[in-house]
Amino acid sequence: MNLKSSLLFFIVAVLLVSCDKKRVFDEYKSVGKSWNKDSIVSFELPKIDTTKQYNAFLNIRDDDNYPFSNLFVIVSMEQPDGVTKVDTLEYQMADAEGNLLGNGFTDVKESKLVFKKRMQFKSGIYKVHIRQANRQTGKVTGVPQLNGITEVGFRLEKLD
Repeated sequence: MNLKSSLLFFIVAVLLVSCDKKRVFDEYKSVGKSWNKDSIVSFELPKIDTTKQYNAFLNIRDDDNYPFSNLFVIVSMEQPDGVTKVDTLEYQMADAEGNLLGNGFTDVKESKLVFKKRMQFKSGIYKVHIRQANRQTGKVTGVPQLNGITEVGFRLEKLD
């Protein structure tokens, strides 16, 4: 690569990163080719400005091997005061024809799913734990291996 190409690549990379001014935290963890029902994906959030409000998102990367139209997850958020809040959430992952929703040009899609809006944080360390809770219709036990999910992420954005 010559100097001009290298410089152009560097400038484009800097512009792409600097355009994401709302991002406070954005991290992904791989779950392999499928998400085990006993696998908990955990994140420890950095110290957060307690005077501001934030929107929180779950980020899911999936591929054409995902067999369901919806995704059920259980999200636990440990607060600094020892209180843990737990939410069971459902997200639509495919349209009526079975096409995966989300962004992406290949068979891998990235979905940015709203977790909480206008969150206010207390001072201290927060931990987020996410696990899948999908079930087949008419069955009580969970899906042991949720195929097609490759990465799970958590994102915080500050409000303007």
